Amino acid sequence: MSIFGRRRERREAELVELEVGRVKARMVDEDVTLFGEQLSDLHVETLTTELDADMRATLSNPEAWDRAHGPGDSFSYVNFNFPIVAAIMERATGERFDRLMDRLVLKPLAIDACFNWDSCSTDAAARAVVLYRDGEAIRDDNKGKKPACAVTPAANDACDLGVWKPGANGAIFSPQGGLRISANGLARIGRLLLGGGEVDGVRLLSPASVTLILTPQWTFNGANGQTYEADAGNDAARGALCRYGLATQTLATHAEGCRDNPFGDDIPRIGHAGDAYGLKSGLWIDRATGTGIAYFATGVPESDPGRHSGFTATEERLATRK
Repeated sequence: MSIFGRRRERREAELVELEVGRVKARMVDEDVTLFGEQLSDLHVETLTTELDADMRATLSNPEAWDRAHGPGDSFSYVNFNFPIVAAIMERATGERFDRLMDRLVLKPLAIDACFNWDSCSTDAAARAVVLYRDGEAIRDDNKGKKPACAVTPAANDACDLGVWKPGANGAIFSPQGGLRISANGLARIGRLLLGGGEVDGVRLLSPASVTLILTPQWTFNGANGQTYEADAGNDAARGALCRYGLATQTLATHAEGCRDNPFGDDIPRIGHAGDAYGLKSGLWIDRATGTGIAYFATGVPESDPGRHSGFTATEERLATRK
């Protein structure tokens, strides 16, 4: 590759990081400003996930916007912000989100992972963890190979990735929860964050970027948002979300109404919890001690209340290893 090609790639990466940084503080913190209460129960799985769908139909709906709050005023969990960021990345680079993440993040970190299987290795697909709900396999039962269609098919059931258009539908490759990654891969991400953006001699982020990602943008004060996914109808989870940053959560908040301490030790770990299709997962780091934990479990029942937190009993057992 010529010096001009390398310079172009560096500049492209810088532009992507700059553009994402500009929007993350408004979107990736999952502020209620993005979606109003009337659509808060509609996550990406029930919106524009089809291969040929267009996000503009959703965003042009007046009910998609919360006119009662300004940016940072209130918090309510929603995940459609991630496809919006993905769409911006695609428009800025002309590259598919899954390939962009593979080139800029996963390959440099030597992590065999992917968004919605297409860019994963055959070996990774063969090792897929099947997601179960009520004893039934509902996702990623790959039977030792890549699925015939790596994404949600188009409205006519066709699966031609050639119809993809940059930025038309940032949800195609599931940036909100479609990362297929092992626990070891998650642990490597944790080490990257603990290392200030560097792991095993590879620098991916600046220390300032890591600090920005891990710093809470919202803290519950008793009246400025919801502390759980209210649309899921699980009151046992109330109090599980009390401090949120750029898609990172800080645990063990000492405030009335907060039950975000699954470890039970009052240590303010930072990370993210996964919850989809019977899966419960988590990556949590303790910056003070330089330690962390990654875990997952499938087939977790919908009714599985925790004993001392708004997390499930399964998550509490994984966190405390008891």
